[in-house]
Amino acid sequence: MQRRDFLKATTLGALAISAAGYPMPINALPSRRQNVLFIAVDDLKPLIGAFGATHVHTPHMDRLATRGMIFENNHCQQAICGPSRASLMTGLRPDTTKVWDLRTPMRRIIPDVVTLPQQFMAHGYTTTATGKIYDGRCVDNGHGWVSQDTPSWSSPARKVGGTRYALPRNENNLKPTTECANVPDEVYKDYHSASNGIEIMSKCAAAGAPWFVGVGFNLPHLPFAAPKKYWDLYDPATIEINPVQQRPEGTPFFVRQNSGELRSYSDAPKRGPIPVDFQRRLIHGYYASVSFADAQVGRLLDHLDHLGETDNTIVCLWGDHGWHLGDHGMFCKHTNYEQATRSPLILAAPGTCPEGASTAAPTEFVDIYPTLCDLAGIELRPELEGTSLVPLMGDPASSVKPVAISQYPRRYDKKNVMGYAYRDQRYRYVEWEQKKFRDGETTGPVVLQELYDYEVDPLERRNLADDLAYADQLKRMIALARATRTGT
Repeated sequence: MQRRDFLKATTLGALAISAAGYPMPINALPSRRQNVLFIAVDDLKPLIGAFGATHVHTPHMDRLATRGMIFENNHCQQAICGPSRASLMTGLRPDTTKVWDLRTPMRRIIPDVVTLPQQFMAHGYTTTATGKIYDGRCVDNGHGWVSQDTPSWSSPARKVGGTRYALPRNENNLKPTTECANVPDEVYKDYHSASNGIEIMSKCAAAGAPWFVGVGFNLPHLPFAAPKKYWDLYDPATIEINPVQQRPEGTPFFVRQNSGELRSYSDAPKRGPIPVDFQRRLIHGYYASVSFADAQVGRLLDHLDHLGETDNTIVCLWGDHGWHLGDHGMFCKHTNYEQATRSPLILAAPGTCPEGASTAAPTEFVDIYPTLCDLAGIELRPELEGTSLVPLMGDPASSVKPVAISQYPRRYDKKNVMGYAYRDQRYRYVEWEQKKFRDGETTGPVVLQELYDYEVDPLERRNLADDLAYADQLKRMIALARATRTGT
């Protein structure tokens, strides 16, 4: 898009939202608000050096963390892409959006919802994106963006600098879980998402108006396809599998998942335990993919420095949920356990919090919408179900809420059940109740309770809900769950 057309689209987009009834008090805007660089990394768990995973090579995300705040106890609303992103982008929980799967279009349920980029656009921001921000199966990506570009998936062969590279994962129509090819970064989609983000930031900086730019990366989502140099950062002989290969003691089978997403790939076993050597290969591929994504984040941060915009730009980096990497014998997400719900969140907001700060207070993705609005001086919409984290950024030892809430649906005894997980600084309480998903109403009793103490059992080896020694903690967590769900 040429600069003239870019500015025209910005103006027309803002006017369109104003005409739709959303406020845009341009006369009240400061002359220059802080920009927002909004970075989404698909399937990224907190396997980042800044979160304590020093064996994973992530120098650029770590660099971002040194000038921002690490939210160590952050959790997604539902550990699957579509519902998580719909929730994050609206500031509404899944029981409000009614997006609990990968098939429900959000705007069929809440057609007039004002998303995060729409709110920024309504207040004079140029809002544009590239790569994966929403899951397109659940939401119309066009809402709220002046423009959006999504690079196509890698083709079986890509020409870079006059050389055509064949990708092994496309040989014989295979769809393997991993790919280690001696190719340049440019062969893969995420490189081009970063390149698009760099070009967009340059155009926005030249235009002069405050901007909200979203850049979404697909790795480390399966398949773990990254250039060989990122695989070579790790010695496969040192990779260890998770010591807990079974579901927690005291839980029925329905609480876990069967790694179904993984098993859809051509080299994964269709049933039964995941072999140890294959687990190591998957872990190696995940590490390599995280490092590749980190390199692309680094390109964005370097360009922000090059533009001279670093000190005037809020940077928000998030992974849409966690990822089971062999714990409980599971891979992928789709549960209410720590490895699936805990998701990285790093916020760098110049002048707002001490550089390199961190907090163990519970936070959630529904908090991102009100937080970014608060940081940018934009009014908070009354329907938002999250809480601004700005007070927490000013006082990392404090807390803005007692628990973070995640949820996941299941089938149990031929009935629909919804598991709600409540995570405070030490404990996780999970309550499974019968549910009628059409309207989200509870239609039956609580069928299972789970309780985990991460101070003494960080790997969730045993469900403590029936342990008399934890009766008081169980009672306390039940009370917190009731109060949080009812708003009392």
